[in-house]
Amino acid sequence: MKPIYILSLIAIYFCVLLLIAYLTGKSDSNETFFKANKKSPWYVVAFGMIGASLSGVTFISVPGWVQSSQFSYMQIVIGYLFGYFVIAYLLIPIYYKLQITSIYEFLKHRFGTTSHKTGALFFFVSRVLVASFRLFLVASVLQYFIFDAWEIPFEITVIFSVLLIWMYTFKGGIKTIIWTDTFQTLFMLIAVCATIYIILTKLNWSISDVFNSSEFQKYSQILFLDDFNDNKHLIKSFLGGMFIAIAMTGLDQDMMQKNLTCKNIKEAQWNVISLGFVLILVNFVFLTLGALLFVYAEKLGIAIPIIDGSVKTDLLYPEIALNGDLGITIGIVFVLGLIAAAYSSADSALTSLTTSYCIDILDIENRKKSKQKSIRKKVHIAISILLVLVIVTFRYILEDNIISSLLQIVSYTYGPLLGLFAFGIYTKHAIKDQYVWIIALLSVIICYFLNNYSVQILNGYIFGYELIIINGLLTFIGLYLIRKPAK
Repeated sequence: MKPIYILSLIAIYFCVLLLIAYLTGKSDSNETFFKANKKSPWYVVAFGMIGASLSGVTFISVPGWVQSSQFSYMQIVIGYLFGYFVIAYLLIPIYYKLQITSIYEFLKHRFGTTSHKTGALFFFVSRVLVASFRLFLVASVLQYFIFDAWEIPFEITVIFSVLLIWMYTFKGGIKTIIWTDTFQTLFMLIAVCATIYIILTKLNWSISDVFNSSEFQKYSQILFLDDFNDNKHLIKSFLGGMFIAIAMTGLDQDMMQKNLTCKNIKEAQWNVISLGFVLILVNFVFLTLGALLFVYAEKLGIAIPIIDGSVKTDLLYPEIALNGDLGITIGIVFVLGLIAAAYSSADSALTSLTTSYCIDILDIENRKKSKQKSIRKKVHIAISILLVLVIVTFRYILEDNIISSLLQIVSYTYGPLLGLFAFGIYTKHAIKDQYVWIIALLSVIICYFLNNYSVQILNGYIFGYELIIINGLLTFIGLYLIRKPAK
């Protein structure tokens, strides 16, 4: 598929997004930008959150992960579901009761200003890294398949990508995101289903042929129970997935900001629970796509792309869709699906980072009314520039599969949030608030040391995604040590 055709599709797609932004962002108020005036239908929020939860990382990297990890990711996804129940019936009632704009305001009510700022800063770092991971992936694909042909630098590709997001979020904020995410989720799901259908047609397979074939079965193992030291072991993956969901959704301003736009607690809970069940099905479909891609590549002798000497399984899907012999239809659905998946998470990340920084760090609600909108717009621009800088940096330091790298980062950065909220909810202790940032930082450093030297000091044990639990537990213990004497 020629680069100019791909670029034309992207242009048409973003014209639609800009139209949605125009219709939803007319008021341009902070109430609309931060809260969508508390009028979002729960089913619209829930459907849009599918795309935000999956992102371009799932769209490309999860299928590419099948070669090394088979269907072990499903163990993590099942853990997600149990985490969503915790979010729905423990965290959401707390947030609605406090009537907060940023969920980290809970830490201020519970412990004090330092805890509030610490939680917000850890979210800020976490979400910047996560959003940058996701945008890095789509920018890499655009670079490899479009802009390299025109000798346009990667940095320009990144600026172009972030600028497009800024253009349709700078006015309507979360209200625009609710509706653009719905539109983008629809395109993403159509794209993956259409790709599977086209590959099956090309292979002359039915659905039953897929699951009965020996080629598919060598990629499709779900449960890993043999070696507990293996980071893919069922227990480690399930628990890691459960707590990653609690942290990345329930303790994440990006995801919770959408939930807080629902009319009441009940609708917000329906939103989260329905999301958990749908994600099991959707992720299984993505993994099935991944297995089919590798089977198809083997049968036709399609090589996995290599960049700078490294094999990039993340790029197998775009390689087959854009350079294979499956026809222009799959190229079109892939491009639309990729853009939809990538930007459905990145746009909400930019909005939530702006919200959290304004509410938690700058305390914008206590600033002069006449200056609040101006402050929000300046922060929005500044965070867009920050994302560009971080994404460009990733080009020179990332070597692993994107989804694997993403989940590792999450284990470090969201762990302290897990410990802070757990201590605030499950104990009644007051703490020496001024030391909270030290406890959180020490927890990350200790976890980094444990993860890198676990084989030597823990008799061959390799940490998986349960590292986030260890991180949260260390923070919890640290907070207990700095508790104030009971009065």
